[in-house]
Amino acid sequence: MKSFIALSVMLHGLAVTPGLLSQERADNWPAFRGLNASGVSHSVTPVKWDLDDSTNVKWKLPIPGLAHSCPVVWGDRLFVTTATTREGNTDVKTGLYGDIGSIENEVSHEWLLYCVDKETGTVLWQKVAHIGTPKAKRHPKSSHANSTPVTDGKHVVAFYGSEGLYCYDMEGRLLWEKDFGVLNASYYRAPKAQWGFGSSPIIHEGTLLVQVDVLENSFLGAFNIADGMELWRTPRSDVPTWCSPSIYSVDGVTRIAINGYRHIGGYDFGTGKEIWSMREGGDIPVPTPVIGEKLMFFTSAHGKLRPIYAVRTSAQGDITLSDGEQSNASVAWSLRRSGAYMPTPILIGDYLYRLQGKGSFSCFDRKSGEQIYDHRLKAPGAFIASPIASKNALYCCGEKGDVFVIKPGKAFEVLAVNSLKDNCLATPAISEGVIYFRTQHNLIAISEE
Repeated sequence: MKSFIALSVMLHGLAVTPGLLSQERADNWPAFRGLNASGVSHSVTPVKWDLDDSTNVKWKLPIPGLAHSCPVVWGDRLFVTTATTREGNTDVKTGLYGDIGSIENEVSHEWLLYCVDKETGTVLWQKVAHIGTPKAKRHPKSSHANSTPVTDGKHVVAFYGSEGLYCYDMEGRLLWEKDFGVLNASYYRAPKAQWGFGSSPIIHEGTLLVQVDVLENSFLGAFNIADGMELWRTPRSDVPTWCSPSIYSVDGVTRIAINGYRHIGGYDFGTGKEIWSMREGGDIPVPTPVIGEKLMFFTSAHGKLRPIYAVRTSAQGDITLSDGEQSNASVAWSLRRSGAYMPTPILIGDYLYRLQGKGSFSCFDRKSGEQIYDHRLKAPGAFIASPIASKNALYCCGEKGDVFVIKPGKAFEVLAVNSLKDNCLATPAISEGVIYFRTQHNLIAISEE
């Protein structure tokens, strides 16, 4: 079935179908930022912890290699990917800087998928998907395993960019794989500056969706999750991006929202046909679209524009704003200089929260775009990971491991600042009241004692 059931419910401002609601009841976190990239869990999570004395630390598991992919959870299992090497550079260069060059002289890597018992931190199985020298280079702050895996409880898919896409069952048996060739995710103004592929796949109603925006032959593709058969492939005319797709519904019909620079848009889920499009995003787009209450929120921040666009789910055709326009029939509101470069924003009820790389944390009214507050989170380095939230707290991770715990709502209040004692560039996951942080060297489960 290629469409949403018309009747949907609202969870923390996110429109979800009954099928998606069943995932929420199981407290799964199946993809990047959980359910449809919402970043929101409805469980109660810890506000404070201490790794030095293990206060509220459930377990800690070393993970070899270097990866910025995020943990995903289904049932009692957690999945995470990594890329390892015995002799190459597995360091990451943190901080605020403008270097655009790539890591040189990379050696042979192994691309792995781990399955971990989420209660105990025990590795249940691990699979080597690919061995070889990376086919494309990475940025010093990037990795060769940036894309977050995705699961539907029957399949788990790991996407390693140029090294291929691999679909396993829940016991680690390889079901099928795809090789899309070299996926050159470079800065389009300096094509030799390769930065590493970063888009994460999603699964919806038995279909796997991948957004592949690279220097040549970019596309949005749909594949049957059971056997990998290609259902459709729609070419895209954008520069390399690092965004992931989201799902939305209009009158019971499922559509796909895609962020971009020259080609922000909406597509039909069943056919891949473009429904609407707009130009003028930031020219190195990373954040994933966030959707709720018949609005889709797109942001990016590089080049001449730093926009936030609130687009109506009913959008049709070319909806690009004219010079001087802040809104039109399809764009409810926009802010041209308020967007975020790396982190995906988060929508909680009537408020949209945006985190910028330098630590500016802002709250906006979802309906009007009015800025309610803007405060600076002071931490060394930058903020790369996207914020997530539980029923009682909102979490923002600095890349040096400082985690700001903020009270959701109209008034800005920092409840605590905790340290992960390690670099953290990956967005955390939440399941059944436990926060799972993926740092540079470890998986860490934080839970009330």
